[in-house]
Amino acid sequence: MNYRTDRHGNRISLLGFGCMRLPQTAGIINKAEAEKQIMAAYNAGVNYFDTAYIYPGSESALGEIFEKNGIRKNVYIATKLPHYLIKTREGLDKLFNEELKRLRTDYIDYYLMHMLTDMQAWEKLKSIGILEWIEEKKASGQIRQIGFSYHGNSDTFCSLMDVYDWDLTLIQYNYMDENTQAGRKGLNYAASKGLPVFIMEPLRGGKLVNKLPEEAVNIFKNYEKQYTPAQWAFKWLYNQPNVTCVLSGMNSMEMVLDNVNTAATTNAGDLTDADNDMLNAVALAINAKMKVGCTACGYCMPCPAGVDIPGTFAAYNRRYTEGKMQGFTEYIMCTALRKSPSSASKCIDCGKCERHCPQAIEIRKELKNAADALENPIYRFVVKGIEKLKLFG
Repeated sequence: MNYRTDRHGNRISLLGFGCMRLPQTAGIINKAEAEKQIMAAYNAGVNYFDTAYIYPGSESALGEIFEKNGIRKNVYIATKLPHYLIKTREGLDKLFNEELKRLRTDYIDYYLMHMLTDMQAWEKLKSIGILEWIEEKKASGQIRQIGFSYHGNSDTFCSLMDVYDWDLTLIQYNYMDENTQAGRKGLNYAASKGLPVFIMEPLRGGKLVNKLPEEAVNIFKNYEKQYTPAQWAFKWLYNQPNVTCVLSGMNSMEMVLDNVNTAATTNAGDLTDADNDMLNAVALAINAKMKVGCTACGYCMPCPAGVDIPGTFAAYNRRYTEGKMQGFTEYIMCTALRKSPSSASKCIDCGKCERHCPQAIEIRKELKNAADALENPIYRFVVKGIEKLKLFG
C-alpha cells in the first residue's frame, strides 16, 4: 500500500474505505461480510475508514468490527457531524456522544462538518458555539483533527476554506468533475494552505464503470495500456500529489482486492501525457449528451439573485449524461440543501451573467430549461421541507 501524509505527519493509506455502502442483506448491513472486507483491506494496508452519523448502521458496524479485532489504535476513523440537524450547543454534545458510543471509542481521529454548504451554514454553527466546542473537544483529545465535506461550486468551497484553520477537507472529485464541484481549483487551493484533501465519489457512484457510453468503452478498449475503467479513474486521482486519500465505497471482496492493488502500484506522476489525453477523450465521449457547454469557470458569478449557475448546469448536464436521478440528486445537493436555495428559477433575467461568459452561453434561456427539467414537485417539496424544519438555520 502507498501512503501520503496529513498536515500533522500521519501516514494515510492512499486508498480509504468508504463505509456508506457496506454489504447488505435484506436492507441491513451484513456484519459478517463487512468484517471480511474491512479486515482484508486493513491487512493489505488500508488504515483510513470513513463513515457518518446518517449512514444507517455504519458507525455501529464499524465500531463493533474494530473492537472485535482489536485494531482501533491502528486505524484512523473519520465520521461527520450532521450540522443541519443541530439547533443548540447541547445538541452538539448529545449527537457527538452518541457517535462515540456507536463507534466504541473515546476519540475521533477526523471529525468533519457533514456537507457544509455555504457561509450561512457556518455562521449558524458559530452562533451556537461551534468554535468553542471544537476547541474543547480538541483540548480533551476527543477530536484529533477537524474538517468539512463539501458538495457545491469551487468559489464557495474556497471561501469556506478561509473561515477556519481546518485540518482537512473531503470533496467530490474525479476526471469528470475536474471543473465542477470543488474541482481542481478547490483541490489545489486547499493544498496551497497545507491541507490534506480526501476524495469521495472517484467513480461517481459507479457511473464511470457501469454506465459508460459505447464510445467511451471503445476508447478504453483500443488504448495501448489495458486497465479497467475503475483502475483508470483511481490512477487519474493517484497521479495528483495534492490528493491525499481516495475513498471507495467497497462492498465486495473483488472490489477490495482490485482497489488495494491499484493503490499499491500507482504513484504520483505515473500517468503520461498520452494517458491524460485518452482520459480527456473518454470525458468528451461521456459529455457528448451535455445540454450546456459550461466549463464552470465562474465568470458568471456571483449572481445578483443568488443562483448557483455552474452548479445548476453541472446537474442539468448530469441528468442527460448519467440519468434523471443522478442529475436531480446533484441539483438537490448544490442548490436546495442550504439556508437560501440557489435554484435556477430564482433568475431575474438581468443578463449580467451573459456579459461575462467566455463560452457565449445563453445562460438565461438555459437556466429556464434547467428549472423546467429539474425543479419538479419533489424538488419544491424538499425546499419547503428544509424551510419548514429550518435545517440550515
